[in-house]
Amino acid sequence: MVLAKRLNFATKGETYLEFKREQLMFTIKLIWKEYNKLRIEFISLFKQSLLKLNHTYEEMGKYGLNLISRLSKIQHKPVIAIRYKKKAGILVSHVDYKLSREEVLPAYTFENTSHYLDDLIIVLNQFFDALIKFSEIEDLLLKYSLNFKKVNRRINGLKNIIIPRLKEDIKKIKDVLEEIEREGYIRLKKTKDLIINQQKNI
Repeated sequence: MVLAKRLNFATKGETYLEFKREQLMFTIKLIWKEYNKLRIEFISLFKQSLLKLNHTYEEMGKYGLNLISRLSKIQHKPVIAIRYKKKAGILVSHVDYKLSREEVLPAYTFENTSHYLDDLIIVLNQFFDALIKFSEIEDLLLKYSLNFKKVNRRINGLKNIIIPRLKEDIKKIKDVLEEIEREGYIRLKKTKDLIINQQKNI
Protein backbone atom coordinates (compact mmCIF):
# COMPACT_ATOMS: atom_id res chain seq x y z
CA MET A 1 0.00 0.00 0.00
CA VAL A 2 2.87 2.38 0.85
CA LEU A 3 4.55 1.60 -2.46
CA ALA A 4 1.26 2.08 -4.33
CA LYS A 5 0.88 5.51 -2.72
CA ARG A 6 4.44 6.39 -3.66
CA LEU A 7 3.82 5.23 -7.24
CA ASN A 8 0.65 7.34 -7.45
CA PHE A 9 2.56 10.37 -6.12
CA ALA A 10 5.43 9.81 -8.60
CA THR A 11 2.98 9.50 -11.52
CA LYS A 12 1.22 12.73 -10.51
CA GLY A 13 4.63 14.39 -10.15
CA GLU A 14 5.59 13.28 -13.66
CA THR A 15 2.32 14.68 -15.09
CA TYR A 16 2.89 18.02 -13.32
CA LEU A 17 6.51 18.22 -14.50
CA GLU A 18 5.49 17.45 -18.10
CA PHE A 19 2.96 20.31 -17.93
CA LYS A 20 5.69 22.59 -16.51
CA ARG A 21 8.07 21.51 -19.30
CA GLU A 22 5.48 22.43 -21.96
CA GLN A 23 4.99 25.86 -20.32
CA LEU A 24 8.75 26.43 -20.19
CA MET A 25 9.12 25.40 -23.83
CA PHE A 26 6.39 27.85 -24.88
CA THR A 27 8.04 30.68 -22.85
CA ILE A 28 11.51 29.87 -24.26
CA LYS A 29 10.15 30.09 -27.83
CA LEU A 30 8.67 33.54 -27.09
CA ILE A 31 11.90 34.74 -25.44
CA TRP A 32 13.93 33.33 -28.36
CA LYS A 33 12.03 35.54 -30.86
CA GLU A 34 12.65 38.63 -28.71
CA TYR A 35 16.29 37.57 -28.18
CA ASN A 36 16.95 37.32 -31.93
CA LYS A 37 15.35 40.73 -32.53
CA LEU A 38 17.45 42.40 -29.80
CA ARG A 39 20.59 40.55 -30.96
CA ILE A 40 20.25 41.98 -34.49
CA GLU A 41 19.73 45.47 -33.03
CA PHE A 42 22.70 45.05 -30.67
CA ILE A 43 25.08 43.84 -33.41
CA SER A 44 23.95 46.62 -35.76
CA LEU A 45 24.62 49.33 -33.12
CA PHE A 46 27.94 47.68 -32.21
CA LYS A 47 29.06 47.84 -35.86
CA GLN A 48 27.88 51.46 -36.17
CA SER A 49 29.75 52.50 -33.00
CA LEU A 50 32.96 50.83 -34.24
CA LEU A 51 32.68 52.55 -37.64
CA LYS A 52 32.03 55.96 -36.02
CA LEU A 53 34.93 55.38 -33.63
CA ASN A 54 37.22 54.48 -36.53
CA HIS A 55 36.21 57.61 -38.49
CA THR A 56 36.75 59.76 -35.38
CA TYR A 57 40.22 58.22 -34.86
CA GLU A 58 41.09 58.96 -38.50
CA GLU A 59 40.13 62.63 -38.24
CA MET A 60 41.22 63.43 -34.66
CA GLY A 61 43.79 60.84 -33.72
CA LYS A 62 43.76 58.53 -30.71
CA TYR A 63 45.32 61.02 -28.29
CA GLY A 64 42.70 63.73 -28.93
CA LEU A 65 39.81 61.32 -28.49
CA ASN A 66 41.28 59.86 -25.28
CA LEU A 67 41.68 63.37 -23.88
CA ILE A 68 38.02 64.22 -24.60
CA SER A 69 37.03 60.86 -23.08
CA ARG A 70 38.86 61.67 -19.82
CA LEU A 71 37.26 65.13 -19.65
CA SER A 72 33.81 63.61 -20.27
CA LYS A 73 34.30 61.22 -17.34
CA ILE A 74 34.25 64.23 -15.00
CA GLN A 75 30.89 65.44 -16.35
CA HIS A 76 29.13 62.09 -16.74
CA LYS A 77 28.29 59.82 -13.83
CA PRO A 78 26.73 56.44 -14.63
CA VAL A 79 24.23 55.12 -12.08
CA ILE A 80 23.50 51.38 -12.21
CA ALA A 81 21.04 49.47 -10.03
CA ILE A 82 20.21 45.77 -10.38
CA ARG A 83 16.81 44.54 -9.20
CA TYR A 84 15.63 40.94 -8.97
CA LYS A 85 12.09 39.62 -9.30
CA LYS A 86 10.57 36.15 -9.64
CA LYS A 87 8.90 35.01 -12.86
CA ALA A 88 7.40 31.50 -12.84
CA GLY A 89 9.69 30.50 -9.95
CA ILE A 90 12.81 31.85 -11.70
CA LEU A 91 14.80 34.79 -10.31
CA VAL A 92 15.11 37.40 -13.10
CA SER A 93 17.48 40.38 -13.03
CA HIS A 94 16.55 43.86 -14.24
CA VAL A 95 19.20 46.55 -14.79
CA ASP A 96 18.36 50.22 -14.26
CA TYR A 97 20.93 52.37 -16.04
CA LYS A 98 21.07 56.16 -16.00
CA LEU A 99 23.81 58.51 -17.20
CA SER A 100 23.61 61.74 -15.22
CA ARG A 101 25.33 64.88 -16.54
CA GLU A 102 26.58 67.63 -14.29
CA GLU A 103 26.98 70.18 -17.09
CA VAL A 104 24.85 70.82 -20.16
CA LEU A 105 27.74 71.82 -22.45
CA PRO A 106 30.02 69.08 -23.84
CA ALA A 107 33.62 68.64 -22.68
CA TYR A 108 35.01 69.59 -26.12
CA THR A 109 34.87 72.41 -28.70
CA PHE A 110 33.64 72.07 -32.26
CA GLU A 111 36.79 73.59 -33.81
CA ASN A 112 39.36 70.85 -33.35
CA THR A 113 37.07 67.82 -33.17
CA SER A 114 35.69 65.44 -35.77
CA HIS A 115 32.11 65.83 -36.95
CA TYR A 116 31.78 62.07 -36.33
CA LEU A 117 32.24 62.59 -32.57
CA ASP A 118 28.64 63.77 -31.95
CA ASP A 119 27.31 60.84 -34.00
CA LEU A 120 29.55 58.49 -32.01
CA ILE A 121 28.16 59.76 -28.68
CA ILE A 122 24.54 59.31 -29.88
CA VAL A 123 25.26 55.80 -31.21
CA LEU A 124 27.10 54.84 -27.99
CA ASN A 125 24.11 55.91 -25.86
CA GLN A 126 21.83 53.76 -28.02
CA PHE A 127 24.40 50.93 -27.89
CA PHE A 128 24.51 50.93 -24.06
CA ASP A 129 20.70 50.76 -23.89
CA ALA A 130 20.67 47.88 -26.40
CA LEU A 131 23.52 46.15 -24.51
CA ILE A 132 21.56 46.23 -21.23
CA LYS A 133 18.35 44.96 -22.85
CA PHE A 134 20.25 42.24 -24.69
CA SER A 135 22.13 41.11 -21.55
CA GLU A 136 18.85 40.97 -19.58
CA ILE A 137 17.09 38.81 -22.16
CA GLU A 138 20.18 36.58 -22.59
CA ASP A 139 20.30 36.03 -18.82
CA LEU A 140 16.56 35.27 -18.83
CA LEU A 141 16.94 32.80 -21.71
CA LEU A 142 19.83 31.02 -19.98
CA LYS A 143 17.88 30.72 -16.71
CA TYR A 144 14.78 29.34 -18.46
CA SER A 145 16.96 26.92 -20.45
CA LEU A 146 18.69 25.65 -17.29
CA ASN A 147 15.32 25.26 -15.57
CA PHE A 148 14.01 23.34 -18.62
CA LYS A 149 17.08 21.08 -18.47
CA LYS A 150 16.51 20.47 -14.73
CA VAL A 151 12.79 19.64 -15.24
CA ASN A 152 13.65 17.36 -18.18
CA ARG A 153 16.21 15.51 -16.02
CA ARG A 154 13.60 15.02 -13.27
CA ILE A 155 11.02 13.70 -15.76
CA ASN A 156 13.57 11.24 -17.18
CA GLY A 157 14.50 10.16 -13.63
CA LEU A 158 10.85 9.52 -12.75
CA LYS A 159 9.99 7.87 -16.06
CA ASN A 160 13.07 5.68 -16.47
CA ILE A 161 14.20 4.92 -12.89
CA ILE A 162 11.77 5.69 -10.04
CA ILE A 163 8.40 4.66 -11.56
CA PRO A 164 9.71 1.39 -13.17
CA ARG A 165 11.49 0.49 -9.90
CA LEU A 166 8.32 1.08 -7.85
CA LYS A 167 6.28 -0.97 -10.34
CA GLU A 168 8.83 -3.78 -10.14
CA ASP A 169 8.80 -3.72 -6.31
CA ILE A 170 4.98 -3.79 -6.26
CA LYS A 171 5.01 -6.72 -8.73
CA LYS A 172 7.52 -8.64 -6.57
CA ILE A 173 5.40 -8.09 -3.42
CA LYS A 174 2.25 -9.17 -5.30
CA ASP A 175 4.02 -12.31 -6.56
CA VAL A 176 5.19 -13.14 -3.01
CA LEU A 177 1.66 -12.58 -1.61
CA GLU A 178 0.14 -14.74 -4.37
CA GLU A 179 2.71 -17.46 -3.62
CA ILE A 180 1.86 -17.31 0.12
CA GLU A 181 -1.86 -17.43 -0.73
CA ARG A 182 -1.30 -20.43 -3.01
CA GLU A 183 0.72 -22.25 -0.32
CA GLY A 184 -1.98 -21.47 2.24
CA TYR A 185 -4.67 -22.80 -0.12
CA ILE A 186 -2.70 -26.01 -0.76
CA ARG A 187 -2.09 -26.44 3.01
CA LEU A 188 -5.80 -25.98 3.73
CA LYS A 189 -6.71 -28.44 0.97
CA LYS A 190 -4.30 -31.07 2.33
CA THR A 191 -5.60 -30.51 5.88
CA LYS A 192 -9.16 -30.93 4.60
CA ASP A 193 -8.19 -34.15 2.76
CA LEU A 194 -6.54 -35.50 5.94
CA ILE A 195 -9.66 -34.72 8.02
CA ILE A 196 -11.91 -36.41 5.42
CA ASN A 197 -9.62 -39.51 5.34
CA GLN A 198 -9.60 -39.72 9.15
CA GLN A 199 -13.41 -39.48 9.23
CA LYS A 200 -13.66 -42.27 6.67
CA ASN A 201 -11.31 -44.48 8.73
CA ILE A 202 -13.38 -43.87 11.88
